[in-house]
Amino acid sequence: MFSSSHRSSLHIDNSNDVKENRYPDGIATSNTRVSGKHFQSKTPNGHEVDALASGMDKAHVNGSTGRKPAFPSMKPIQRIDDIPVLKPEGFIGMETLPYQLTKRANNSRFQFNMLCVGDRGIGKTTLIESLFNRKFEFEPCTDESNKVSLCVSECKITEGAVTCQLKIVETAGYGNHFDTNNGAKLITNYIDDQFEKYLKEELKVKRCMMLYNDTRIHCCLFFIYPTGHGLRPLDVETMKALSKKVNIIPIIAKADTTCRDELTRFKAKILEDLKSNGIDIYQFPIDDETVKQANETFNNVVPFAVIGSTEFVIRENGKHVRARKYPWGIVEVENEEHCDFVKMREAVLRLNVDALREKTHEELYENYRRERLSQMNMKDGDMGPKMMEALVERQNAKESEMKRRYEEFKKTYQKKVHDKEAELKSKEESLNIRQRQSEEKIYEEIRRVDEQIAALEEEKRRFQSGGCKIERGGSKKSTSTKKL
Repeated sequence: MFSSSHRSSLHIDNSNDVKENRYPDGIATSNTRVSGKHFQSKTPNGHEVDALASGMDKAHVNGSTGRKPAFPSMKPIQRIDDIPVLKPEGFIGMETLPYQLTKRANNSRFQFNMLCVGDRGIGKTTLIESLFNRKFEFEPCTDESNKVSLCVSECKITEGAVTCQLKIVETAGYGNHFDTNNGAKLITNYIDDQFEKYLKEELKVKRCMMLYNDTRIHCCLFFIYPTGHGLRPLDVETMKALSKKVNIIPIIAKADTTCRDELTRFKAKILEDLKSNGIDIYQFPIDDETVKQANETFNNVVPFAVIGSTEFVIRENGKHVRARKYPWGIVEVENEEHCDFVKMREAVLRLNVDALREKTHEELYENYRRERLSQMNMKDGDMGPKMMEALVERQNAKESEMKRRYEEFKKTYQKKVHDKEAELKSKEESLNIRQRQSEEKIYEEIRRVDEQIAALEEEKRRFQSGGCKIERGGSKKSTSTKKL
């Protein structure tokens, strides 16, 4: 082992000549070319050092006394495994690197975003509250039956020395409409929007990804209604749209409504439907030996049959357990004989959170990033001005597209306004005609009534002028007869 006063350095040169270097203390060293690479070596006394690589000639140091080399000759190295490893005699500090990384990770903000997709009333919120053992307050969602919306709830969870910024996104109105593309399009657009935000931040000249609030969805819990007949067409179309953009983990909700045998057949039917429709669900990684056995078990259990509950029940032994209470007994949420809740929590939160985040960043986001940069006419190796030119070109194309769409919208709007004005004008003319007809009828009726009144007045005048008098009995008597 060299002491701190020993000096050795490695240089790469294209020349075959031996070059002399001098250190401040005046000790000369020599450079020797080996297999296209140029090395420099020396000893504290300026003696010759035998080469450790195959094909290296001995390097002679200027002013050498010709004494025996400080290091004995070694056999040529044929493989990288043959390179000797020198262990330090004292403490250097390299072994603290994992602790440094752990400390840095704990000090940085840890973000985990989860998406829950399922019908209304299927138990999404209840399961999430059971999973994280806390109450979630979601933003108000629209209650329109023909529209799917997203509800968001964010909170900060601290456990030990780790603080996690948790974001839960739930669907509202999913399954209440007949348009299978409406809900899937809304959800995929939301996922793409989060990818787009991250990409824009990544392409900034001044960026700080460590402080960026990452909103990309890392995990999607897809709640399947326990019908016992496989996946619905709505679920198939939605999962097809989401499988390439997010890590889907299928969940059979309300597993306490089916018996064990039916649940086994239902799981097999779901897996068959997923395979036949080409839907990729998340596979827990088995490349890490520390979690390989557990993840293999979890992959065989998927889809997880779970039960959620926010209530605690006291058992005979006085222990409080999270469970659902029925007249015939209780169903414990954290009892592996009753449901797969514990396995799901182990798989998603305790063993594979980082794997979910890693796949989201390195695979799903990279696919989106590659597609978007291709749309910007950017290729591998483009840097600096080319990237700026591509961004400007893409921006100009977007502006042209927006201008074209604006003109189309303007023409469509003007046409609709013109058609509506023509329709209103036609209705106005029709109403005017009807009004004139009504007025003519009224005037005709008034004229007729006036004529009747005039006739009655004339008859009255004639009766009065003729000397006739109408008595109460209805008989008419002449005034001349009465005088006689």
